Amino acid sequence: MKRILDYTITNEYKNYTIREFLTEKGYPKGLRAHLFRTKDVLFRNGDTGHSSDRLKVSDKLKIILEESMPKSYPAPENIPLSILYEDEDILVINKPAHMPVHPSMTHYEHTLSNAVFYYLGSKNEAGPFRCINRLDKDTTGITILAKNSLSGGILGRQMNERKIHRTYLAIVRGITPESGTITAPIGRKEGSVLERQVDFGQGEYACTHYRRLAVKEIFPKNTFSREPLSPDALSLIALRLDTGRTHQIRVHMSYLGYPLIGDFLYNPDFSLTKRQALHACQLKFEHPITKEQLCFTAPLPADMQMLFPEFHVPDLDNLFSD
Repeated sequence: MKRILDYTITNEYKNYTIREFLTEKGYPKGLRAHLFRTKDVLFRNGDTGHSSDRLKVSDKLKIILEESMPKSYPAPENIPLSILYEDEDILVINKPAHMPVHPSMTHYEHTLSNAVFYYLGSKNEAGPFRCINRLDKDTTGITILAKNSLSGGILGRQMNERKIHRTYLAIVRGITPESGTITAPIGRKEGSVLERQVDFGQGEYACTHYRRLAVKEIFPKNTFSREPLSPDALSLIALRLDTGRTHQIRVHMSYLGYPLIGDFLYNPDFSLTKRQALHACQLKFEHPITKEQLCFTAPLPADMQMLFPEFHVPDLDNLFSD
């Protein structure tokens, strides 16, 4: 895949070197070095550009980013994709349940990367697989893929700087408080490769905000009380993350005593759903190239909607505005 970027220098960048200009535009250090040492990929007014060249107003810069397939990559598979948005730089996908993002020793096929390699290959756009916000296999919802090294580098920096805002929906056991914030640190559970736990001694800082949206009784009311028993109820909650620790939502809600239903690690009860009831329903971020503010929303998946059939995704911004 080839991506060509053209820039016309404005007064704002007068007397910048090309290196300074590319740095200001978010080009990662490794990509800048590649452009300066590779022939026919960086031009100033039609001639080869050099890192120390001083720019003048109305100068024309042309950058050519060429993608090649990695030496080893998953076999392309014709798996349908739910594409929410696509342009020359990014691909935004609503990932289904039971689909890992990357292949593993136990799950080499039927992954998101298999599907994306097929889809982009069919358009002669194949290149390295760059998933910006990885989701667990059984978590549904929105994930961003970068189509080139520039968008990948910029979006990766946005993730590290917590500028990609993520909102999730989850169904948990019990009736949660109306809202809350959890700041319990998270670390690996000793003796387990996968499992995490709240660890106040050696865990890393983690912060999760949540709001309760709906409650549903899953068994008849207690005959001796007008109120439903908390353990026999479900809460549908919205969550917004300030950090992105592994299994953060699952660990935090389990720690509070409201575990996600269908969670094979932290609440292995599959009577209501066959996977953890967690859905990445909204992503907000700045487009890596155009700088446009983007917001994508994915509706509740069928297995979660079945438990709350009357629910519709609300205005998520207002939920956490205070």
